[in-house]
Amino acid sequence: ALYASKIVSYAQGFMLLQQAYQAFGWKLDLGAIALMWRGGCIIRSKFLGNIKEAYDKNPNLSNLLLDPFFKKVIDQCEDGWRRVVSHGALNAIPTPVFSSALSFYDGIKCPHLPSNLIQFEKTDNPGTFIHVDWTGHGGSAASTTYQV
Repeated sequence: ALYASKIVSYAQGFMLLQQAYQAFGWKLDLGAIALMWRGGCIIRSKFLGNIKEAYDKNPNLSNLLLDPFFKKVIDQCEDGWRRVVSHGALNAIPTPVFSSALSFYDGIKCPHLPSNLIQFEKTDNPGTFIHVDWTGHGGSAASTTYQV
């Protein structure tokens, strides 16, 4: 669970770098960034070398989880990862990072999620997104904690 969650967190980080690359026109060599982190950063994870190899093989890789090495690792970890998260939930043991990473992983694999109830893209007019004010009130919706 820990290894899989770490991989997902790196995949998310590199997705953010790719978005910055596209949005701001930055010239980023993602493989070189991974190698720099390996050589002298607090991160220094052993599999940064695998990240560099993934981007060297495919500089246009859209997500690390699509690289054969990382896909294989996640496939090998998935069953145990799900058991750890389930055990935590069943025993009221918070596992926020493991749970969030697993939810992200499940989310990127699923083309249709409940979020389509919040916002949808019109299929007859691509690029047009619709959000509906369901309550008619709008305004200050907030997320908070509740006593249960």
